[in-house]
Amino acid sequence: MTAPLSQPFSIPGMLTDADAESAWIEVIRKMDETYANLVAQQVELERKNAELEEAQAFIASVLGSMTDVLIACDRDGRIEQTNPAAERALACTGRDLTGRPLRDFLDQASHAAFARLCSAALRREGGSDVELSLRGPTGPFPVAVNSTVRYDQRGHAIGLVLVGRPIGELRRAYRDLAAAHEGLKQTQQQLVHSEKMASLGRLVAGVAHELNNPISFVYGNAHAMRRYVDRMTAYLDRVHDGAGAADLAATRKELRIDRARTDVTATLDGMLEGTERVRDIVAELRRFSSEQKHASERFDMTALLRSAVTWVARAQMPDLTVVFDLPEALEIAGHPGHLHQVAMNLVQNAIDAMAGAPSKRLELHGREEDGRIVVTIRDSGHGIPDAILGRIFDPFFTTKPVGKGTGLGLSISYQLVHDHGGALTAVNHPGGGALFTLILPAAGCRQGAVQ
Repeated sequence: MTAPLSQPFSIPGMLTDADAESAWIEVIRKMDETYANLVAQQVELERKNAELEEAQAFIASVLGSMTDVLIACDRDGRIEQTNPAAERALACTGRDLTGRPLRDFLDQASHAAFARLCSAALRREGGSDVELSLRGPTGPFPVAVNSTVRYDQRGHAIGLVLVGRPIGELRRAYRDLAAAHEGLKQTQQQLVHSEKMASLGRLVAGVAHELNNPISFVYGNAHAMRRYVDRMTAYLDRVHDGAGAADLAATRKELRIDRARTDVTATLDGMLEGTERVRDIVAELRRFSSEQKHASERFDMTALLRSAVTWVARAQMPDLTVVFDLPEALEIAGHPGHLHQVAMNLVQNAIDAMAGAPSKRLELHGREEDGRIVVTIRDSGHGIPDAILGRIFDPFFTTKPVGKGTGLGLSISYQLVHDHGGALTAVNHPGGGALFTLILPAAGCRQGAVQ
């Protein structure tokens, strides 16, 4: 008996219509996913390509703007890449240079130095600086070359990168730098001298007082000597006129010749002492105003400090009490004019700080210890505000009103002391007032930085 014709007929292993439709839908879905991935990858590829082009353009602009010669070589010294500066120096295009030995573009005298650079690359040594001479279109083109080893991603040395600056530019830069440095030194020296002259101008009254005493003494003794000379001349005229003994005795008593003979030696000694004092003051002024840079001599710091206080204090603050706690001598070696300026600046600063103070007292203490001269100067002023204590040695910093100070005194003093191998510091004394400490190498000790 056969099956009815209306029964669906199927062959085992064959897909039904529903299965085929489902399979086609899956294929289309997969194709859509693949297309979407391709589109996303294309967008990412275009973005990375744009970044790569931008990076290449940036590198090209950097290489193009470099004035230094840049040459990349392999381990055997063959040129792999150059920048426009190198192509201009060698008068060749990058295409013509690529693959050629760099030795072909070097003077014979530079071959040995370049061979050492290549050997250093093979030994994986660090960079070095050498001078090479390139063969330019107009003749030798010397460059100062900095060489570094180039590595691949695995850390293997694959060549050299040479960056060379034309020697002519370096020498011109060095000349400009030296000229600027020399100008700066001259300006500094002019500032030092200007401040020194300003300080000297403020001390004219004190110096005049110092000069007045010996000059007045010499002046008075000169008048006395004139009277003695007149009396002795009159007596000698009587002698030459042939006066008798009795007449001469009476004249001698009348003119007080014996007293004149006794006083004349002391009068001359006084005049000599006064002139010597004037000479010493003038010598101190000349040392102070000297512009000599390398004048170094051995001198007494104690005498220098006393002189500085005398010049500054007597004219500006007559009611000042000065306490000297100094040894008889403090021998140092250096430029007495510069250190005299330092001492006067410190004393002047103390005088200014005590203006209006109820008690005006200046204390100077000095000692020698461990091959150093230590001097402290303390005033009875109001001290230094903590907010500016760290700035008082800065150039042009001052708390004085306009016209009363340049702000260079302490700064120049600090530099002058440093030039002598010493140190200058400032603090507020626990008992009140400011305390400046000056430390200098003692005479005979090697000068150096004093801690």
